[in-house]
Amino acid sequence: MRNKILFAVALLFVLSGCKTRLVDFTIISTKNFDLQKASTYKVGKQRVEGVDRMHMILIIPTGTINLEEAIDNCLKKVPGAVALIDGVVYYSGFSIIVYGQSSYIVEGTPLIDPTVAEQGGSMPEYAMVYLDKNGNTIETKELSQQEYESQKAKMEIKQNVQ
Repeated sequence: MRNKILFAVALLFVLSGCKTRLVDFTIISTKNFDLQKASTYKVGKQRVEGVDRMHMILIIPTGTINLEEAIDNCLKKVPGAVALIDGVVYYSGFSIIVYGQSSYIVEGTPLIDPTVAEQGGSMPEYAMVYLDKNGNTIETKELSQQEYESQKAKMEIKQNVQ
């Protein structure tokens, strides 16, 4: 009988999982956005959740978890989302003898830039955005990484000369 109780306790310990609240945040983002235009941003109607997960097989991890990926996964769910407000970051993990998972979970209300949303959702990875005097988008031009690096270098040279 005693062995059965010890086995049951050991099994519960091995099968246990954990979800821990890491931080509450007012605003969080992985994107560059203009806070001076914050008055034009819209607050999403529903909270969204993003997850970055790593699996373990026989205690060998298949990758790493990354909080930035969890935030990006959350922002991708809402076209035009540039940040999350009033949210929470959790860590979740469990392990059984041959398999386990670790995850970052981000939950929050999206802050939406209407000009990005009008362009069909998210910005390309590398882009040049042309603005009018009021800060409204005139045109967005997608760039290759090489074109982006070239334009960035030109701007840095101009900035250093001034």
